[in-house]
Amino acid sequence: MDLQLKGKVAVVTGGSKGIGLAVAEAFGREGAHVVAGSRSTTPELDALHEKYGVGIVTVDLSTADGPDTLVRHAMDQYGRVDILVNNLGSATGRASFLDVDDAEWQRIFNMTLFSAVRASRAALPHLLDAEGGSIINISSVNARLPFPMVMDYSAAKAGLTSLTKSLSEEFAPRGVRVNAIAPGPVRTPFWTAPGAFADATAAAAGTTAQEAIDVVVPQSMGISTGRVTEAREVADLALFLASPRAGNITGAEFTIDGGQIKTT
Repeated sequence: MDLQLKGKVAVVTGGSKGIGLAVAEAFGREGAHVVAGSRSTTPELDALHEKYGVGIVTVDLSTADGPDTLVRHAMDQYGRVDILVNNLGSATGRASFLDVDDAEWQRIFNMTLFSAVRASRAALPHLLDAEGGSIINISSVNARLPFPMVMDYSAAKAGLTSLTKSLSEEFAPRGVRVNAIAPGPVRTPFWTAPGAFADATAAAAGTTAQEAIDVVVPQSMGISTGRVTEAREVADLALFLASPRAGNITGAEFTIDGGQIKTT
C-alpha cells in the first residue's frame, strides 16, 4: 500500500530511542523527510541519519523554547511541516504518591505533556498551510489505568489524550487531523534499560529482566496476545494515521496493548 508520505516533512519529538526512534525510521523508510529532536543523539539515530537523511536536532524539549527550536529547524531546512509526532515522555517508578514532590510533578509534566503543547503550538501554523496536516500524540494506556507507580506520568498522559480531542475539534475543520496512540507495555529502553521497569519487575518476581518482560509482564498485566508490543508496531500505526489513507480519521485514540484493556 502506498501511504503517500514520500516528500512529506515529519517532526518527531524524543526521536533518539524507543518508539520515537522506530517512528523516525518508519517515516524515513517511506521516503518522508524526518527531523528528530532529543537531548542527545544515539548510535541508532546516527545510523538513520546516514541511511535516510534523518535530521537530528539536539535540544531539551522539556524547556519552554525547545519545541519551537525543533520546529524552526524543520522549517529552515524544508520550508514546511506536514506531520508532528509528539512522542516525548518520561516516567519514574514510585513507591507511593507521597514520594512525589512538586518538582517531580513539574518535571514529568514538562516532558510528557507541555512538550506536546509547545510543539503543537509551534507546528500548527505550518500544518495549517500544509495540505492534510497531521498531529499524532503518543499517549499511553496508563492515561486510563490506575497504576500508582507512575501516577504523575499517567496524569500527564491523560492530559495528552484530552489535548488530542480538543485540538482535533478546533483544527479538523481547517484541515489538520489530530489523533492519539495509546500503547501498553512496549519493548523499549523505557522497560529494558538497566534499572528500568523490567529490572524492577524481575527483582519483585525473583527472575531475570528478560523473563520479566517476556513472561511476567504479559501474564501479570493480562495481555491477551501473551507478549508486549514492539516499537515498530506503534510506528506502523503512526504511519497510517499520518497518511492520506486515514484522511477522515481525527480525534481518535487507538489502543495497541495486546488486549490488556478488556473493557469497551
